[in-house]
Order: sequence, then structure tokens, then C-alpha cells
Amino acid sequence: MDGAVLIAIAAAIGNLLQGWDNATIAGAVIYIKREFKLEAEPTIEGLIVAMSLIGATLITTFSGAVSDWCGRRPMLILSSVLYFVSGLVMLWSPNVYILLISRLIDGFGVGLAVTLIPIYISETAPPEIRGQLNTLPQFTGSGGMFLSYCMVFGMSLMVNPNWRVMLGVLSIPSLVFLSLTVFFLPESPRWLVSKGRMVEAKKVLQRLRGREDVSGEMALLVEGLGVGIDTSIEEYIIGPANEIIDDQEQITDNEQITLYGPEEGLSWVARPAKGQSVLGSVLSAVSRHGSSLENQGNIPLMDPLVTLFGSVHQKLPGQEMGSMRSTLFPNFGSMFSVADPRSKTEQWDEETGQREGDDYAFDAAGDSDDNLESPLLSRQATAMEGKDITRKNGSLIQGHGEAVSSMGIGGGWQLAWKWSEREGVDGKKEGGFKRIYLHQEGVPGSMRGSLVSLPGQEAPVEAEFIQAAALVSQPALYSKELVEQHYVGPAMVHPSEAAVKASLWADLLEPGVKQALIVGVGIELLQQFSGINGVLYYTPQILEQAGVEVLLKNLGIGSDSASILISALTSLLMLPSIAVAMRLMDMSGRRFLLLTTIPILIFSLLVLIISNIVELGTVVHAILSTVSVIAYFCCFVMGFGPIPNILCSEIFPTRVRGICIAICALVFWIGDIIVTYSLPVMLNSIGLAGVFGIYAIVCAIAFIFVFLRVPETKGMPLEVITEFFAVGAKQKQQGQQSSAAG
Repeated sequence: MDGAVLIAIAAAIGNLLQGWDNATIAGAVIYIKREFKLEAEPTIEGLIVAMSLIGATLITTFSGAVSDWCGRRPMLILSSVLYFVSGLVMLWSPNVYILLISRLIDGFGVGLAVTLIPIYISETAPPEIRGQLNTLPQFTGSGGMFLSYCMVFGMSLMVNPNWRVMLGVLSIPSLVFLSLTVFFLPESPRWLVSKGRMVEAKKVLQRLRGREDVSGEMALLVEGLGVGIDTSIEEYIIGPANEIIDDQEQITDNEQITLYGPEEGLSWVARPAKGQSVLGSVLSAVSRHGSSLENQGNIPLMDPLVTLFGSVHQKLPGQEMGSMRSTLFPNFGSMFSVADPRSKTEQWDEETGQREGDDYAFDAAGDSDDNLESPLLSRQATAMEGKDITRKNGSLIQGHGEAVSSMGIGGGWQLAWKWSEREGVDGKKEGGFKRIYLHQEGVPGSMRGSLVSLPGQEAPVEAEFIQAAALVSQPALYSKELVEQHYVGPAMVHPSEAAVKASLWADLLEPGVKQALIVGVGIELLQQFSGINGVLYYTPQILEQAGVEVLLKNLGIGSDSASILISALTSLLMLPSIAVAMRLMDMSGRRFLLLTTIPILIFSLLVLIISNIVELGTVVHAILSTVSVIAYFCCFVMGFGPIPNILCSEIFPTRVRGICIAICALVFWIGDIIVTYSLPVMLNSIGLAGVFGIYAIVCAIAFIFVFLRVPETKGMPLEVITEFFAVGAKQKQQGQQSSAAG
């Protein structure tokens, strides 16, 4: 995954510039006030800081829609250009009006970076490390703050500190970001697929994943364009043909289902499982009872989707069973067989089919994206090579147990299709494929199909039977005309044209999208009203008011420099906290980190309130204030800092991801403006204790919201996450309607 990691690091430089800008203005505003005599005008002071937020808000209103239209990469290039131009204008700034204009331009760059970088990283990262890579922007942002505070501190020791140079230096690192966006960053493969540019998407995926065979993920990206259509929940026992039938029970041909993997010519056999798994039971409960599921869990008001997502992660392979990436279907290679969907005996046409090692069928016609009616997926082997497949794919597990087969789509999930027939209005039978997201519910079993428990052990090499829950729905890949041409497997027309014709408002009003918007907008709003950016921008002044210069008086450092130095040290301490969060993001999960760090935020704010109300002495007051601010920042960057952006980049479908994240980002910036602009006024009116009291109340509300409404999304492919939102929301809605009718 080196390619994906390097791409994420390069993209996260945009957040380094944001952190750099935040820290620079926090230090420079002390000297800006003096030059322009703004001590008695807190409104203008707040406007200088907030103008960047106003610019970010303005550009965010259309950045999502534009990025959906022209791509993520061009918008990131534009962001770097805006950073560079704003730095030059701030370096000039002869008066406060030019300074305000430069801050507005800077806000345009910030808005594009903050909105699009999480999208870009989520769309390029593999599911297993997506949370870790999407925490990088928080790390680079804090790193940028630390570097900037060090620069500002050094300049503050001069006889006449120059705030214009402090602000103008931004143009130097922005040139680095510009070079990376132009010469190194590729376009998002999900965006390319959504526009039908399949050849480019395949090449980008090969670069990101470091392997040639990316057919499974290519299929997943196309399937992600269609979400939650006629979805049902099914349970399967999956195994090789001729072996899946138990000695004690005979299964008719009608009860056996052929499932087709992402590679043409490869299939395996499934039978309906008796009983239900944990996942299937929860899904069915959502469908049957809707909101009444809240009462079954003995947690009033909890969203059933939280329980639904939680049940998925409870059944994911754990550390005791080895790598998550290798325990699910570890021996699918021995199950592969070749079959036409309408004839189990029909062989692959050797004259028209692709041979092993061939490239994608659409590549055979040249690097043209117009040939969208060609089979999407490549073929690896024929029926005659079936015995060889067992030996070849027996070695698919390499290195540290990571499966290099394209069968998996990440996070313990598999993508497959099955052939089904239905009777049309004219009485004729019509056939079509159905998409299946498979999730392992039991451990691999014996050769005779019985499931056995293997606690604390790796899955045995000879195991061939797996119990799986499945989300079954209409595929995005579908073409009746191509089916008539006797293609084996899901060789279908690319659906990008149909996706483009769909109504944007209709997509936004889908139950799953609405549910995701509630989660995204709610957590972004609560994050801002928890006060982080207000405290961040004004940390030097808050610490100065707390008397922090007492701690450094023996060093001969003035109050301005002392507050900036403390801010720099605070930023430095945030870095290891973010490193811990990066480690835990894909292990413990987003929800866990939020629920464990928000209480510490509340406690830190309560300590700040007490230290500002109770007379504790100058030194004790300064120490408590400093320690509490540091604890607040460190815990914030572990949870409430990066996770809202990570969640928002994960929970929306590809076709509306840009516009939905823009809506969430718009709420983010409006909340940021309100907090930042009002903080100087609030400090003058109700003091530090009052401000921190409001923030503590908001953090308490945020804890309740996360506990009741925010699901766990770690390790799941983006397309599966959006499928669950769509399925759960629709079935919950149907359940509520049934309850109301009853």
C-alpha cells in the first residue's frame, strides 16, 4: 500500500498549510492590533481572523458540486494557487482593507483543502488503513501549527516584529503543495469511474495498490454508483461444487446458487443457510420493527443503524484469528469453477474469451474510454485450468497474511453477483444479475459443510465452507443486451450516463442519504460549537489572560513571546496524540475514540472554569490553565478533531459525495465563523469561565449525539457503508410506517 500512503501524505500537505495559517494569524494578530490600533475594536479584530473563514464558507457552497463535475485534483491545484497568491498579498498589505482581502483569498484555499482532501484520501485509500491515512491531515495540520508558532516566536523576539513577513511566508510551503498536486497526485479513481474513464481509473488503482490485478476493486467502484435498490438479506453456506451437500440432506439444483466473482470465468456455489446470523437478525429486526428496535436494545432513542453497524464489527475476524484481510474466504482459490449463468455445463468460449494474463477487455480496443460496452472485468482462467487454479491460488496469501487476490474488496467483505430470472409483463422470463456484498458470519468448516469453531486458531488450509450473510440488490452493472451475447459473469454497460441523468435532489432525498446527512451535519456542527477553533485562534491571548507569563518570567521572555511559546509547545504535544489516534483509528474505531475522548474534553473545560472562578493564586492559576488547554487540545486531535471529516468522507454515495460533504463543510465553516467572531466579544462580556462553560455543555451534548446516532465505520469499504445506510434507513422507514398503520 506504499502508493496509497505516499499519495495521502502528499495530499495532507494542504492541511499543513491550513495549520500554518491558523497559527500564524493567532500570533500575528497581537501585532496587527497594535499597528492598526484595534485594541478598542474587537469587532475588526475578529473580522481579520474570521475573514479567512468567510472565504472558506463562500467557496464551500459550490466546491462539492464543482469537484463532482471536474474532479478532485483540479480543485486541489486551485487550492494551492490560492494559498500562494494570498501569501504574497498578505506580505504586501499596506492597510487593513488589503489585509482583509488577502485573508479572504486565503480562506478560498483553506475551504477547498479542508473540504476535498478527506474526500480524496478516502477515495484512494484501502479500507483497512483508510482511517489511519485520513488522520494524516490532522497530523500535518498540527505540524504546520508547530512550525508556524516556532517561526512567529522567533520573530517575536526581534525589536520590531514584522507581522507581514509572518503571514507572507505562507507562499513558500504553498509552492511545495502546488508542485505535488500538479506533478504527483493522480485523479481519484472513484471519480474517474463515475465519469466512465475506466482505463485511467484502472491505471491509478494499479499505482495505488502496487499490483496489476485490480479487477475486484474496479467492479466495486462501478457498483458504488448504484446504492440500495431492492435490497434483501440472505444467508449462504458457500463452498465448491459437488461438495457443499451434506450427507444427511439432499439439496435440489434449484436450491443451489452460482455466485460469480469479480473476475470473469470464476464462480463458486452457495446454498441458502438455515437460521440467521447476528448480522442477518439485526437487519431483519430493523426491517420488521423499525424504531421499536431501540427498545429491544434497552437503550432509548438509539438509532438502529448504530446497532446494525456494531453487529458487523462484532462478527469481523478478530486478532485472535489472524489478519482481518486473510481470514475471510482464505481458500476461495480452491472453489473456483467456470459456468455460464444459464448452463452449468457450458464451457468458456476459448476463441472469444480472454486468456489468462490478458488485460481488461476494454483495453484491447486501445486506451479509449468510449468502449464502455466491453466486459468490465478480466478473466484469469478457464474451466480446463481449474485444477491448476487450486495450486496457483493456494499461494495467494503472501507476506504478512495479506491476500493479493482481487476477490476481496477490503475489510472482510467480498463482492459477487448471482444470476436470477423473473417473469416479465409479457409472460416471458427475463434474466439479470444481482449484486451481493458477502460478509463472513461463521469460521471455515470441514469438507462436509459442517461449521466448526476455531477459537484462537488460524483458519486451516483445507477449510472450504463458509457461512456468510449477504446484502443482495440490483447491480449498477446491468445490460440486457450484453446478457444476450452470452458473456460469462457481470460483463455490463458502465452506468455513468444513467447516474448523470439522475436528479440531484432525488438523490439527496433518498432515506439513506438523508440519514447520513443528519449524522454528518450534526457532528460537524457540534465539533465547531465545542469551541476548538475559538480556543485555537486565541490561545496566546487566553494564556496571556491566564497569567502564563509568570511561568517564564525567569527566562526574561515578555508576555507576547511567552504566550506564543506556550502555544508552540502545545502544538508539539498534540503530535504524539495524533500519532496514537492514527494507530487506533482502524483498530478501536472512530466511535470508540469519540466516546473516550469527549469526556476528557468536558473535564478539561471544567478545570478551566474552576481555575478562573476560584482564587487559586497566580502560579496555580497559570499552571492549571496551561495543563487544561494542553489536555483539551491533545484529546481533541485524537477524536473530535479528525473524525467528523473522516466520517463525512465515508458515509455518502459516490454520485453525491461531493455535494453532501460540501453541505457538511458549509455547516462546519458557518459554525467556525460564529465561534471565532463571537469569542473576543464573549471574552469581554462573560469572561473565560463563561466561554468554557458553554463549550462544556456543547461537548456533553456531542457525547450523547455520538452515543445514540453515530455508527462505527472502521474497515468497511465505502460502497458497503453507503449500502448499509441506504438499507437500514429504508427498512427503518418502512417499519415505522407499518407501526403507524397498525
